[in-house]
Amino acid sequence: MKRLFLQSLVALAAVASLGAAHAQTRTIKFANQNAKGHPIVLGMEKFAELVEAKSAGKLKVNIFPGGALGSDQANVSALQGGTLEMASMNSGIFASIVKDFAVYDFPFLFSNPKEVAAVVDGAVGQQLHAKLEEKGLVGLAYYELGFRQLTNSKRPVTKVDDIAGLKLRVIPNPINIDWVTALGANPTPLPFPELYAALEQKAVDGQENPVATIQGGKFFEVQKYMTLTNHQYNPQSVVVSKKFWDSLSAAEQKIVRDAATESARFQREQSRSAAAGILDALKKAGMQVSELPPAEMAKLRDKMKPVIAKHTASVGEATVKAVLADIEAARK
Repeated sequence: MKRLFLQSLVALAAVASLGAAHAQTRTIKFANQNAKGHPIVLGMEKFAELVEAKSAGKLKVNIFPGGALGSDQANVSALQGGTLEMASMNSGIFASIVKDFAVYDFPFLFSNPKEVAAVVDGAVGQQLHAKLEEKGLVGLAYYELGFRQLTNSKRPVTKVDDIAGLKLRVIPNPINIDWVTALGANPTPLPFPELYAALEQKAVDGQENPVATIQGGKFFEVQKYMTLTNHQYNPQSVVVSKKFWDSLSAAEQKIVRDAATESARFQREQSRSAAAGILDALKKAGMQVSELPPAEMAKLRDKMKPVIAKHTASVGEATVKAVLADIEAARK
């Protein structure tokens, strides 16, 4: 009996040891739609480096760029279900589950990075992320995708009327469909991983994205013309599955949150320092780049006003007013 008792103790100790080892090492899958080398992915890689260093290797991060784990919509479902630990995606995508996030997709909302920081790093940005928790997500920080530009394969766009009739891929959400429609173009919602093939096969004429995404996605191979419009700015929310988050200790949560904040600062610097060089590279790759004259930009902004008014009502005036107040304060 004594021998059996000792054997049982040894077995229990072995099981406990294995359980402790398992608890000490956690692997985080971190997904995004952009290609390796994109500033968003550089931020993710920085995050992985920081987490592993701060946790002494007890937390490991595997990066999955380029839509390797499916579309943004698929990633949101996986995060909510707990089969994916983390992702970074356009903040406006979360409007499908928390309507307030649609404010980030308002055309011509931001003019410069100072205004962006006032919102996303301030109370409004944090409050919006907090609203994700009841939807199974925890917002940690904001990366930067940047200001979006228009490209197409049909013709130079040097005035607003040139946009009419173009079939443009848009992020699948109502405000993007509405602003493209307001310009007389034909919006085509498509997940990002399907975009290159759609452009190559002429299923769509054009798309709109920041220059780093245009370069990273190699859209210059299938798009001849770019117009610098800066019509939208995209913050990217870094989010973690709440199921996974709740499984972490308080110390582990602090490591992950601190690494997200620190990597966000690094990522935004990378994004901004790379933009001018990327635009030059796209020109050298054969893209014809144009800008709309001031009168045409004013016309473009005017066409967006009914869209903004419509979606202010659906987003909620309180949220929109809070965002605009932060932007106004940043301009002083």
